[in-house]
Amino acid sequence: MSIVRISHPTKRIKARITVPGSKSESNRLLILNALSGNKLTLENLSTARDTRQLVQILSEEKKTIDVLDAGTSMRFLTGYYCASNQHKIITGSERMKERPIGPLVSALSEIGFDVRYLDKEGFPPIEIVPVKFDRLEKEAFIEGNVSSQFITALLLIAPSLPNGLRLNFTTELTSRPYIEMTLQILQNSGVKYDWTDNVIEVKPHKLQTGAFSVGGDWSSASYWYSIAFLAEEAEIFLEGMKDDWTQGDQAIVDWMKRFGVITEFNSQGALLRKIKVEYPKLMKMSFKDNPDLAQTFAAMFAAKNIYATFNGVETLKIKETDRIEALRNELRKFNVHFDYSEMYEFYQLKGTVRVPEVPIKTYNDHRMAMSFAPLGLLGEIHIEDPQVVEKSYPTFWSDLVKAGFKISSIQ
Repeated sequence: MSIVRISHPTKRIKARITVPGSKSESNRLLILNALSGNKLTLENLSTARDTRQLVQILSEEKKTIDVLDAGTSMRFLTGYYCASNQHKIITGSERMKERPIGPLVSALSEIGFDVRYLDKEGFPPIEIVPVKFDRLEKEAFIEGNVSSQFITALLLIAPSLPNGLRLNFTTELTSRPYIEMTLQILQNSGVKYDWTDNVIEVKPHKLQTGAFSVGGDWSSASYWYSIAFLAEEAEIFLEGMKDDWTQGDQAIVDWMKRFGVITEFNSQGALLRKIKVEYPKLMKMSFKDNPDLAQTFAAMFAAKNIYATFNGVETLKIKETDRIEALRNELRKFNVHFDYSEMYEFYQLKGTVRVPEVPIKTYNDHRMAMSFAPLGLLGEIHIEDPQVVEKSYPTFWSDLVKAGFKISSIQ
């Protein structure tokens, strides 16, 4: 098992960093491009392992597809292979086989597609069998509070369906900004839709040629906001970050103002500067729309002894790992507790931080590694399996070195 040692000798940071292109935008555009017959021109695609893997899968003609631990690929490819009427088997890692796909399969079955479970009902692996498109229905129903990727998988194929799609949500939505991102990308491709109350209706549309440039990834940028906040001084320029709000995690720009990290945009990217402010020591945070930011804030608040209540984090239990349990285990090493309050139905973060001598486990989860890495500004910390960052931000460790962090392998 590999372990890295992380620290920062000066705690003063001045750096220029190129954040990877958005994995979320890239993977959506790759599916649309495949549905268009590869007529789109895509620029600044993410260098994340998940995106590189999706590019490879879409170029192959294998019957059995192994997405490993890429949840986005599992969901998006399920929709894509249905819409392109291909006979495929999709499988993945052991953890992937524990992550639900039932709501998506049910919705696809309502439309008229033939998707079969090959092991445990509601979970991968699955088999997709070709059907007659003239028998497809227009309407489907789906739970909105399990995964926005189920909804995106359906919306991406909607323009390719003979009658389009009328998608009804049977519960409240989680991660709404990710659905809005999908619709914005569709709209930029000429697709017309209507969203009224709990129903999205997408008209059929033949995708035309077009050029798309992927923006920098705001989920990845969030770790630099944490670094700026924890440093004594910070001036960090993030190249390629756009002020266009396509990505919901850009909410961190406003969220971090109260903690003294301000953002200035220009045509090349975003400048993060730390200023002195009296920041709150007690916070109430909802991550219903931005679950990928929860780990960033949990580690950052722990580092500054900020007591906080978190809600809207239920979907974290079905990610690459059970992120709630992972946070609970690793924060405890810092003498910080992250516990559920049954009475008030939220997670409470509290404790007086101390730097642990034992390594931080990452649970094969890229966001665990990157959320805890900024705590190297408190003192020397150790993180296991640093290679997990390949999933979304392959240059993360070398970028930390550019910012003055000392990083070395100890095992």
